[in-house]
Amino acid sequence: MDKDGKPIQFTGLLMTTDGKVTKLLQRGEKRPEKLDWRADMKGRVMLPGFVDSHGHVMELGFRALALDLSDTKTLEEAKAKIAAYAAKNTDRRWILGGGWNQETWGLGRFPTAADLEGVAPGRPIWLSRADGHAGWANSVAMAEAKVSVRSVSPPGGRIEKTGTVPNGVFVDAAQSLIEKTVPQPLPGDRNSAFLKAQAILLGFGITATADMGTSLDDWLAYRRMGDLGAMRVRVMSYASGVDTAVQIAGRGPTPWLYGDKLRLGGVKLYADGALGSRGAWLKAPYSDAPKQNGLGFMAEDVIRNLMSRAALEGFQVAVHAIGDQANAQILDGIDAMVDTYKGDRRWRIEHAQIVAPSDLPRFGKNGIIASMQPVHQTSDRIMAEARLGSARLTGAYAWNSMLKAGAKLAFGSDYPVESPDPFAGWAAAFTRMDAQGQPFGGWRPEEAVTREQAWWAFTQGGAYAGFAEEKFGRLATGQRADFIIVDRDPLAASPTELRGTKVLETWVGGEKVWEAK
Repeated sequence: MDKDGKPIQFTGLLMTTDGKVTKLLQRGEKRPEKLDWRADMKGRVMLPGFVDSHGHVMELGFRALALDLSDTKTLEEAKAKIAAYAAKNTDRRWILGGGWNQETWGLGRFPTAADLEGVAPGRPIWLSRADGHAGWANSVAMAEAKVSVRSVSPPGGRIEKTGTVPNGVFVDAAQSLIEKTVPQPLPGDRNSAFLKAQAILLGFGITATADMGTSLDDWLAYRRMGDLGAMRVRVMSYASGVDTAVQIAGRGPTPWLYGDKLRLGGVKLYADGALGSRGAWLKAPYSDAPKQNGLGFMAEDVIRNLMSRAALEGFQVAVHAIGDQANAQILDGIDAMVDTYKGDRRWRIEHAQIVAPSDLPRFGKNGIIASMQPVHQTSDRIMAEARLGSARLTGAYAWNSMLKAGAKLAFGSDYPVESPDPFAGWAAAFTRMDAQGQPFGGWRPEEAVTREQAWWAFTQGGAYAGFAEEKFGRLATGQRADFIIVDRDPLAASPTELRGTKVLETWVGGEKVWEAK
């Protein structure tokens, strides 16, 4: 698409030897006779590479290399998979993994340590929920972490209990009570996780991604890969907190490294947790848990101070906010700072899932970017109705309202919470229906965007959100030649056909970096 979101048809692409686009050739236009190199794609479809605006690169790799419960449909199926993994990996003392979702299991409650008794006798088990906002431990893991009746929930976290006894689930900040005891990956493990994640992303046609919550160890892994010439996917890094950003970059963003493959440009902060674990911070209590409003992670003065510190150092600010109270808190904070921190700041609100209708127009002010994930709507809708009740869903997953308010949309997947598949997200964005075509006509269809608007948000929108729109995100003169070859025309495909699109080749900077086998 062009800068205005209008699709452009072309039949050839010229690029420089260092992988920048010089011209799009039209049908019938004479091809240059003298070329250093030429590839014939035999009439197949070329698209710009996708830009995922919100993902977790290292977590994707570690999840793929560890125990993955994301495909389990029941608690018993999950227990069987854990037991099989433990039997196969006898050299691993800790059983680590994630992807469980009690809503998918239809459990009606969180799983507990008691559910894990006898699954892997004598070995600690620690498993992250699908959204990363809760963890599930067995009694051995809790004993090693010295969690007991006397343990207290930390600020921004909650220990789930049966009576007064911790029952094995730790929500948001409470996860640290177990994680401090979990063995940390070695540098070689991190290298393997990155390479695995990179292969997955390139296989889905994602040529650039925002990495939300980069740790110092993550950054060192990216630098090792870049120094070795092994970095293929472009990573727009957002540090896990202000202190990490300063450790890595000093004052202000790093330059682009490795031919525009890596840059730390911002800071990721958290205002609340997630809806599935009832950690999203709401203005009114949960409909299915009347005594809970969720978890606001920080007092107003604390989170504003962190936002201010990041902005003062020149970093872009990206804040995770899911509940309506959390979104209001961050909108208030931005309102209070714009007169101090002027210029093109591109304040980012990550997820922006549940927003009070009265707050929606505020997203159109101050250059705010609504960084949202269409697949969350299709995955969450039944759970969201249970958590909130239908009357409170007017501002839920409100992509069209965000656009109408004047916000910039940037779409992603939040992998590994969801699959990184951009075609699934693209189809969900303009249909508001899942892979089974449910609900018919779309869930709250007034919030659907057009096919072209969704495509923009998955390409140019993602690049713009990371201050990279002059480098990649579309195929145009001066842009990096990041493109994919696919098996069908996505603009002519039905939603079902679009979801079935297969990536045949992925090219980054004019170099083929992935090919379907």
